[in-house]
Amino acid sequence: MSLELRDARPDDRAALFAVFDAVVTTGEGYPEAPPLDEVRFAASWVDPPVVVVATLDGAVVGAYYLKPNFPGRAAHIANAGYVVAASARGRGIGRALVVDSIARAPRAGFDAIMFNLVFESNPARSLYEELGWREIGRIPRGVDGEPAVIYWRDV
Repeated sequence: MSLELRDARPDDRAALFAVFDAVVTTGEGYPEAPPLDEVRFAASWVDPPVVVVATLDGAVVGAYYLKPNFPGRAAHIANAGYVVAASARGRGIGRALVVDSIARAPRAGFDAIMFNLVFESNPARSLYEELGWREIGRIPRGVDGEPAVIYWRDV
């Protein structure tokens, strides 16, 4: 396994769209409703100031973004999102992406990372908590009636 984390490039767009579209289609972890369109895809995976892809033997198998969670005076707080292709899960790729985002956030001008809406059933919650995020709130019926958690971590 040759895992590489690097800044996303324009030629990664189609592969990244496919990975994110599969997550949206199955309803895993993001509130977007299928079918995924280019506008919603670009808002998460093209427009943010930081987009990093994970490649495994040259193929895009995951990614994360960092972007301001709020405008103006609160733009020092990042929002992050992570995605790993179903075929590549269980290999430590998600952990590598999260750890890299923690290291990169301060270099991008952020001093904290906040997750606005983590599905209660999301298996990555234990990873986030292990790596220092703490629950700061709950949304009782966040998405399709499922509770969601709001997380915070200083970086």
